Amino acid sequence: MDSQKKKHQINRTDKKMKRKEILEKKKSIEEIIKVASTEKDHLLAFPPFCHYNRNGLSVYLESGSGEQLSSPMKHYIQTLLKINMEPAYGPEWSTEEKLKRREMVAPEARYIFVREDPNAIATDISSLSENMEKHNCWIGDGNPVVGFVQYRFVVEEDVPVAYVYELQLEGRVQGKGLGKFLMQLIELIARKNRMGAVVLTVQKANVSAMNFYINKLRYVISTISPSKVDPLLGAEKSYEILCKTFDHEAKSKLEEGTLETDGLVY
Repeated sequence: MDSQKKKHQINRTDKKMKRKEILEKKKSIEEIIKVASTEKDHLLAFPPFCHYNRNGLSVYLESGSGEQLSSPMKHYIQTLLKINMEPAYGPEWSTEEKLKRREMVAPEARYIFVREDPNAIATDISSLSENMEKHNCWIGDGNPVVGFVQYRFVVEEDVPVAYVYELQLEGRVQGKGLGKFLMQLIELIARKNRMGAVVLTVQKANVSAMNFYINKLRYVISTISPSKVDPLLGAEKSYEILCKTFDHEAKSKLEEGTLETDGLVY
């Protein structure tokens, strides 16, 4: 009886310690997200990435946040989103557009805006062939904006991640390596801010985007994507969730689907 009592006490102690570890880990993750989210300008840590001058394209980057968007910038974001994304969403776009407008101005939304460089010598951006699609969405003051990235720091499966909500470029600057450059920058920002992965959502109908992320950037379909959670239900969904992980824990939870509960691995 004494041995059973002792065993019970040990089990209770182990459970308390486990709960304490879980709470401490949760608190640590929340602090990581808080620190990353309160950083005003993530570009300051990466001066070489503030300009892009390749393939006949010369642009520079600037940071922004959802709660500080000017009216022209809001108009620009909405216009470019409609041009680039409406075809992929089809009849779902009207609903999705309303959601994206709310996401656009969320306090936790972080932006990287891409502007034409006024100091650059004439580049292909002003001499593209006439048959190439030109959007020219910017109507505000200052140098023309030609694209943007919207991202946030969130938690997925108890892993702090940088979630890319949008990567949007005007047609006239696509195909010049800028998208890859911006995603590499996001990955650097994620690593510096102790994120375990970069995560993003892609519409299945957007074949070029799926190819870009999976084949060019080596992202994989995450275990939190509907098609992995439940293949039957996932087949009905119009999107996939992709990820690129940076450490073993993130890989086990977001790529391999390993979950731990009370010390047991499932």
